Amino acid sequence: MKQRTIRKKVELIGIGLHKGVPVKMVLEPLEANNGIVFYRSDEGVSIPMKPENIVNTTMATVLGKEGVQISTIEHLLSAVNAYGIDNLKISVDNEEIPIMDGSSIAYCMLLDEAGIVELDAPKKVLQIKKPIEVRDGDKFVRVEPSNQMVFDFAIDFKHQAIKEQKYKFVFNQQSYKEEIARARTFGFLHEVNYLRSKGLAKGGNLSNCIVLDESGILNKEGLRYKEEFVRHKILDAIGDMAVLGMPLMGSYISFAGSHKLNSLLTQKIFSQSDAYEILITEKGETQDAIEFVKEIE
Repeated sequence: MKQRTIRKKVELIGIGLHKGVPVKMVLEPLEANNGIVFYRSDEGVSIPMKPENIVNTTMATVLGKEGVQISTIEHLLSAVNAYGIDNLKISVDNEEIPIMDGSSIAYCMLLDEAGIVELDAPKKVLQIKKPIEVRDGDKFVRVEPSNQMVFDFAIDFKHQAIKEQKYKFVFNQQSYKEEIARARTFGFLHEVNYLRSKGLAKGGNLSNCIVLDESGILNKEGLRYKEEFVRHKILDAIGDMAVLGMPLMGSYISFAGSHKLNSLLTQKIFSQSDAYEILITEKGETQDAIEFVKEIE
């Protein structure tokens, strides 16, 4: 199995969730072994996608370098991860990735337009060898050994429109588009008002976010999935785990996980050399990795 990139350059323009300003985003192919690289075209600064470059996880996952940041990367990275893309240049002319409709389906459509090509280099897979967990009170994220990529998530909100929700997603690209990609981000009206008082969420509206007040959902069209809230948490987790830089052969399990806990988990994985193994899908190397990549794609 080979590394992947996109076939051709593509672009879109959308609004940033927090600053509320137009952002032009351009995706371009990269050669093998370059990884995912973000580029602030207005600042001339490249930021490789690595756990150590995550500088903020409040309300979104934020990459930074040399005082320059790119925010709200998780929805785009979720789609990139789902498409098995290993090498990609992502350029933006402002400090946020466009929010689009609050899900990742627009990015899936953009990647479909770009097309996917294989490169002449073996694909790498990160295999989890032992359980690793990060906790914050009763909230936790954990990875465990598995021969599949699984995301098993549970949430519990004291709101009648959410309550307890659980969803287990066994990963592959087509299932991702059907079960996960259309799940939108969500927030509570009192939180939105607070964020706007702090100069954030200026681009948020009912077209790109599920908004809840005390009694229910304000979006007239309702939900896209019965468990849309927890499915969006899985969408986020897939994007946050993309920061590992290669597909995750293991089970991700969480209760009330967050961008912060996901970031801490990626750092903890790489800090324990006995916790993982990097498999190479090359002739003469591990057959497990080859079969795993076939399964998720």
